[in-house]
Amino acid sequence: MNLFRTKPIENSLADADEPGRRLKRTLTTWDLMIMGVAVAVGAGIFSVGARAAGQFAGPAVTVSFLLAAITCALAIMCYAEFATAIPVAGSAYVFTYATMGELAAWIIGWNLILELFTAAAVIAKYWGIYLSEVFGLIGWNIPATIDLGALTLTWGPFLIVAVFTFLLVMGTKLSARVGNVFTIIKVGVVLFVIVAGFFYVKAENYAPFIPDSVPTSTDTSSGVLQQSLFSFLTGAAPAQYGLFGVFAGAAIVFFAFIGFDVVATSAEEVKDPGKTLPRGIFAGLAAVTLLYIGVSLALTGMVPYTALAEAEDPNLATAFALVGNTGAASVIAVGSLIGLTTVIMVLLLGLARVVLAMSRDGLLPRGLSRTSDKHATPARLQILLGVLVALTAGFTQVDVLEEMINIGTLSAFVVVSLGVLVLRRKRPDLKPAFRVPFGPVLPVLSAVLCLYLMTNLAVETWIYFAFWLVAGFVLYFAYGQRHSRLNEKFASTRGAHEAGPTTEG
Repeated sequence: MNLFRTKPIENSLADADEPGRRLKRTLTTWDLMIMGVAVAVGAGIFSVGARAAGQFAGPAVTVSFLLAAITCALAIMCYAEFATAIPVAGSAYVFTYATMGELAAWIIGWNLILELFTAAAVIAKYWGIYLSEVFGLIGWNIPATIDLGALTLTWGPFLIVAVFTFLLVMGTKLSARVGNVFTIIKVGVVLFVIVAGFFYVKAENYAPFIPDSVPTSTDTSSGVLQQSLFSFLTGAAPAQYGLFGVFAGAAIVFFAFIGFDVVATSAEEVKDPGKTLPRGIFAGLAAVTLLYIGVSLALTGMVPYTALAEAEDPNLATAFALVGNTGAASVIAVGSLIGLTTVIMVLLLGLARVVLAMSRDGLLPRGLSRTSDKHATPARLQILLGVLVALTAGFTQVDVLEEMINIGTLSAFVVVSLGVLVLRRKRPDLKPAFRVPFGPVLPVLSAVLCLYLMTNLAVETWIYFAFWLVAGFVLYFAYGQRHSRLNEKFASTRGAHEAGPTTEG
């Protein structure tokens, strides 16, 4: 049993061209940039900055966003180097298989499934909630749930997941075009809100830019499980304001940038990936960073950060309400609904590509990697995953597992960052179109920063994560390890050695 056997890069490239399992290269730089904006700009753009400003960083939340964007950029650079060297579906899973071996690749693939599946179900759930709010704004009293005997169905998630599952089955380019339209609309809504907010900005609200550090009020009812792992291990209290508050705010707003790793899963469907992937990913990250900084500047300029701290659930609508513009809440509700729409599409796309890559290798059933002849999409797999996501979002309280999205993403970020160094050592002959600058410094820095952010997640999240990993190990040793396609290659090699040299004549 060789748990550290690696899959040659040439094999991954050959598998991507296998008849009946190949995808079509149709995506451009523009498509990738819009995809990045689509998955990163959702309802959170109207809330995450308000929470970080009110509870941790004050007006310096803009610095928190810059720090988070830099951290994300470091990780995304590592993804870009890998993706231009191995432009196939699967993202971090494929990268890890080529560098650190099968078991590590399985763990990362398993964690990506956790991230993408949970994220798709959680976002679909929230989409249903915002849909009900929008209906309320126009006077439609439509129940958000349907009673089915002992079960209660939230029908909104079913609707949105079904629509985008259909579009993704019909073709990645078609779904990208629809996503582009929704993304342009939601960016327009965000820009409108920013401009409207700046009419209420007062310079005095930006002072002090970094508020003085104050003792943090703790809620003893939250218990040990809700505190961060860092606090649990060190006994340190969460920082509120001051310089450390800015870093704590960065840990919170970093999760507004999660999703750019999903763009890398589409590497196999990109035209000229050597040029298109880096340009599309970094252009998307730059656009998202500017939008978040614009929202945070408008937010903290409209009202004092102390007013946000006093609100129970601070968001951009809170700021508009405090300056007397209650009508903006309607625009924000519509923007949130549109924003979440495209997030769901990209997550469903990424989830299917990760499972596709794992099934090609035999770690999951090979039948899942079949693609349709007409549209060159994994139709059966996309439908299966769509059904599972819809059922989870429609019938469960999946939102309680929201932080599982973050820990799954960050674990992949850490492995990919370190994997770049392994790839360079093992395959110095590879010349990827993009290479992370400054040697090993930036990849190591990326891994360290992501590990630090992981320690800011709750103890409860780490416990759930441990259970997920145990379930993954059980599945790997019960199925994946025995059905791995590398077994066939190893078996044939062993058979040839045991047979010894042969002679003819």
